[in-house]
Amino acid sequence: MATFGRSSQVRLDTCDQRLQDLFNNVIQHVDCSILEGYRDQATQDEYYRTGRSHIKWPNGKHNSSPSKAVDVVPYFKNAPHIRWDDKDAFYHFAGFVLGVASQMDIIVRWGGNWNMNDDLHDSSFIDMPHFELVD
Repeated sequence: MATFGRSSQVRLDTCDQRLQDLFNNVIQHVDCSILEGYRDQATQDEYYRTGRSHIKWPNGKHNSSPSKAVDVVPYFKNAPHIRWDDKDAFYHFAGFVLGVASQMDIIVRWGGNWNMNDDLHDSSFIDMPHFELVD
């Protein structure tokens, strides 16, 4: 069974308890890494300036404390550990996460399907690692 490394755990600890519960469940079945939970103003401003985010500070779900969003990627034992170009791995991982969330009665939006309509081809901005609470 996989467990979070120290850096991933520190990042996950900045998130809402529901996200912590969700990904502590996910890690028991699928290895993954937490890239980011809470995002400060300087980072959010930089991401907006460079196009990595379409949301200005303080309106992003990463900007609340605890964070209502988390960026998570599937992690592979063999290098490269994070396979940014492997869309199938991201789709598979997101499906698993969304299924676990549903079983836990946690409503989560994934950055590969912003409008939550299951059409994976109708979004102009794709953020494969992004999961956020829908409140």
